[in-house]
Amino acid sequence: MRLVRSLSILSMCLVTGLAGLSPAAAQQPEKRIALVVGNGAYAKSPLATAANDAGLIAQTLQAAGFDVIGARDLDGDTLRKSFRDFIQKAESSGPDTVAMVYLAGYGLQLAGDNYFVPVDSAINRDTDVPTEALRTGDYIRQLASLPLKAGIVVLDAARQQPFVDGQIASGLALVEADPHMLIAFNAAPGTVAPVEQGPYGIYAQSLAEMIRTGGLPLPEVFNRLRLRVNEASKGAQMPWDSQKVDAGFTFFEREPDAPAQPAADQAAAVRNKPIRELGVQDAYAMAVERDTLQGYEEFLGAYASDPLAKRVRAIAAARREAITWRRTYRTDTPNAYWSYLQRYPRGPHAADARRRLTILTAPLEPPPTFDVIDYDVPPPPPDELIYIDRPVLAFGDPEFDFVAPPPAPVYYLPPPPDDFVVLEPPPPPIALFILPQPIFVPIPVYVRPPRYVAPPPNNLIYANIHNRAVINSVINRPPQPGSPAGGPGAGMGGRPGGRPGAPDRVVAPGQGGATPVLPPAVAQRATLIQQGKAPVPPSATINPAVRTGLPGAGQTGRPNAVQPANAPAALPSTQPVPRTNALPVPGARGTPPASPSAAVSPNARPAPGGPPPRSATPSAAGAKPAIGATMPAGQQPREGARVVAPPPGGAAPSRPAAGVAPRPQSPPELRRTPPPSAVQAARPSPPPAARVAPAPPPRMAAPPPARMNAPPPARVAAPSPPPRMAAPPAPPPRMAAPPPRMAPPPPPPRMAAPPPRMAAPPPAARPAPARSCPPGARC
Repeated sequence: MRLVRSLSILSMCLVTGLAGLSPAAAQQPEKRIALVVGNGAYAKSPLATAANDAGLIAQTLQAAGFDVIGARDLDGDTLRKSFRDFIQKAESSGPDTVAMVYLAGYGLQLAGDNYFVPVDSAINRDTDVPTEALRTGDYIRQLASLPLKAGIVVLDAARQQPFVDGQIASGLALVEADPHMLIAFNAAPGTVAPVEQGPYGIYAQSLAEMIRTGGLPLPEVFNRLRLRVNEASKGAQMPWDSQKVDAGFTFFEREPDAPAQPAADQAAAVRNKPIRELGVQDAYAMAVERDTLQGYEEFLGAYASDPLAKRVRAIAAARREAITWRRTYRTDTPNAYWSYLQRYPRGPHAADARRRLTILTAPLEPPPTFDVIDYDVPPPPPDELIYIDRPVLAFGDPEFDFVAPPPAPVYYLPPPPDDFVVLEPPPPPIALFILPQPIFVPIPVYVRPPRYVAPPPNNLIYANIHNRAVINSVINRPPQPGSPAGGPGAGMGGRPGGRPGAPDRVVAPGQGGATPVLPPAVAQRATLIQQGKAPVPPSATINPAVRTGLPGAGQTGRPNAVQPANAPAALPSTQPVPRTNALPVPGARGTPPASPSAAVSPNARPAPGGPPPRSATPSAAGAKPAIGATMPAGQQPREGARVVAPPPGGAAPSRPAAGVAPRPQSPPELRRTPPPSAVQAARPSPPPAARVAPAPPPRMAAPPPARMNAPPPARVAAPSPPPRMAAPPAPPPRMAAPPPRMAPPPPPPRMAAPPPRMAAPPPAARPAPARSCPPGARC
């Protein structure tokens, strides 16, 4: 009895102790992994922002504690192997793992499936899609079958594709998420996003903003994302997502002292009201936030005569057709396809329906009577068909003449932060396959990753999301001469979640990275290319970023946006635009190694306006390193040395190192040490003097005075001005006296022209012709 009582008391103490623990302490460590791919170097219509968008999302996920592997411009074989490796990594990570996939590039839909297009695809007809593109549903199902905490798949690929004309529907196909999965598109099913005009896509930049906000549950992240993209694109783009994630997940948390968010009770009160009881602005925001066909129909029932009703009707038309086609393809009978063609004889999937009827050996024309399937949605009203009877549906089509949607109320969507409104283009990538590294904007100090997140390996950004000194001097700093090429070199790290001014530790080479590691299959491919055992991919000759997305391209981001204080200036227009893919492969000299175990660092990249790594010169013995330069492993940074280094792009440092003239905007070929002759020529104060007196003219001017002075030595030596003129610039004064005698020959007149333009001394020599000439001499 006493033993039982003791055990009960002990159990009560354990329960009480566990109850006293914080939720973060009681929760199991959460692993976060991500695969990020940006394909833009397509032979047909390259995409200027795909690689930049992937780099931005990879950087944001790194800050949120994800172990990110990423690459750009992958062919079909390497892309499939990268997916296979990522699925295996997720399988071995355990049940407390959140796996996220982000794909930017071209997407296609065919027969109810979505495909992601590699850069080497040769798609010319509909039958090429299954063999040349990557069917995303296969890998999503594999990810959903794993015992993960959550799986997130984002397809930033709903664009007007240039491969197949009029044979397949535009955009991506409507799908349903599996349990503990979220699937998101950058544009609603059956629609396409507009062509991007800035260095980053609206969807990618808005997604990064919502992730960085902190404190948002996963559903609210994508609800706000939809509102932000619709507002920023002026209604031309409407994102979509389907989710069945039951576990609690947040990218970032907010500290208790964080600025107050809009009142949750006010937003909840509005959400609990029917749409017909709201004003038109709140009703539109409510319909977009819900993003259901029922919500759009409620808006049309309440505000059928409002100018916004025309836009909402187009959104509803696209959703109704996508739902109808999904039910049709899942039924997969001749009656189902005849039922679809009866509703949409010229609909986006009419060609798919007839193709499938041919495969089923059924006539294309339906019989007089057949069993029409019972769809989940009513037939489309006649006023919706105008938006569906077209090959491509884009909400930004000027033919529709839609009015711009109103801004969302602040309790639905707070305004974006000032420092994240305009993002400067990233520097060019350092090598093949490596994602661009955008300028990292520090995370607000009141936002941090959840404490239960397992720190990812080799993640310099995660360790310094708040430390502006490290962000500016290491993460956003061009590589210093002589820094190692396999990692960040010796950069200052920091404790996770450190505040500005917190003590920093020194990261040894290879122990941290500001760019994601290449997937193993991509690293292997890069090694083979470097060794000459594999050919350089044809995409290496394609530069998708010439039109936009590079420094100096004149892209400043969204109109009427506030320029961030920490954004670097654009490079001068005279800077030659580098070819994005015409770069060495990882593992080449001056580039990061191709080994997947080594962290890829931006410190191996020649920075715009900075000296290339090969031009590094060893410092003198005993010289002190410049403040903010990379430091050897094990050496602590000087106490109090928190100097902001110039980020890539040319912004001058706030406190430059003594004796170092900042020249961040000079092209590499202009930064080489000039020859001594050029330095001497540049020393005279009047700049024209160095240009008027090159080396050959003085050699030509020396002999004539000697020959002319021999016959009449007294006449030439008598005037005093010539000796005084010979002291400053020697060649011009000696040329000033002889011109009267050398006038007949043609060369001297051409040489005599400069003296009047040069300096003050020549007027002293002008009275010489007025003197009396000796007998028999020509004056």
